Amino acid sequence: MYGYYGYPLYDWRLNPPMTWSPSKVMLDRQLRALWEQHVYWTRLTVNSIIERLPDESVTTARLLRNAADFGAALEPIYGPAIAAAFAELLRGHLTIAAELVKALLAGNTAAAEDAQKRWYENADDIALFLSRINPYWSQAEWQKMMHEHLRLLTSEVSTKLMKNYEENVALGDQIEAQALEMADMMTTGIIQQFPARFNL
Repeated sequence: MYGYYGYPLYDWRLNPPMTWSPSKVMLDRQLRALWEQHVYWTRLTVNSIIERLPDESVTTARLLRNAADFGAALEPIYGPAIAAAFAELLRGHLTIAAELVKALLAGNTAAAEDAQKRWYENADDIALFLSRINPYWSQAEWQKMMHEHLRLLTSEVSTKLMKNYEENVALGDQIEAQALEMADMMTTGIIQQFPARFNL
């Protein structure tokens, strides 16, 4: 099986790095923190929108900072142009999510369906983009992971709207675990692509 540029795909689950240098650990910690912040601030923003809390604007602003923080993390590795492009795609993912929540809260089915459609298109764009910049990142695998991420977030929003709090909290645990899988997949691909950079 081959990736976008014809490189053989690397199965990060079957072939994890065997040794962890301090630089590898630092990268993994950084990406895990960013993905955890991604889902943490998404959850808080969803809650603020649905409950019409006064912190909605500042909470949303902090959520959107996650896209810029991802860009800053990737810039030393991939350069400013690629980092900025990824940050823009991720910002789109976050802003569409907020649109979707507001449409669902208002009972605007047409707007919700439009946002959902654009949300999945954005997820597919992210998967394609990542597969193009790293031969060890599979477009199909990233698409699968991103679609699962959206499915879980949609369920989180739905259970919050329905006031099914126990299921909502349980979904939060699933979302965090799945986000950490994406972080590890991202870390492993970068290490495989730039092994010399992470020897120390």
